[in-house]
Amino acid sequence: MKDTKTEFKFFTIPEWEKEQDYLREQHKRGWKFVRVNFLCMYHFEKCEPEDVIYQLDYNQEGRVHKEEYIQMFQDCGWEYMQDYVGYSYFRKSASEMKGEEEIFCDDSSRLDMMKRVIKGRMLPLVAIFFLVILPNIYLQSQVETPINHVLTFVFVIMFFWYLILFLWFGYQFWKYWKFINK
Repeated sequence: MKDTKTEFKFFTIPEWEKEQDYLREQHKRGWKFVRVNFLCMYHFEKCEPEDVIYQLDYNQEGRVHKEEYIQMFQDCGWEYMQDYVGYSYFRKSASEMKGEEEIFCDDSSRLDMMKRVIKGRMLPLVAIFFLVILPNIYLQSQVETPINHVLTFVFVIMFFWYLILFLWFGYQFWKYWKFINK
């Protein structure tokens, strides 16, 4: 029997909770999370099935002061795993939990994390959208050559991809904000 496995799994920017649930479920099935790499490939090792809580935090300030940031979580019993696309991965056995199952103590701190994600991940995408994609759609459509038609098509596809991404993230943020402010 194999002692390791690798799975491709893609989670969008606001789906960190789904990712946490996925990692927890894998551990319950006897597959301990080892790492994720840039191709959304999740690597696992065979282990005894156990209920382990996985938490993700998005905190650019934590990356600047990495040792203190990690130590803060370790002092609370969380094991640091890795950083991936801005998120830091932590885990802790559910048996060690004292009623709290999350690194966030309340809904407003979760909302603060989403705001950090917007600043760190979405604002650069908005800048690319307005400074690269929109101008190139206009510029490429002004020249009548086959390559410019292809480039116009590529930028229009990118336009719709980014638009869907912005709408999806905005909807997720709005839904979460509404949940918190019931």
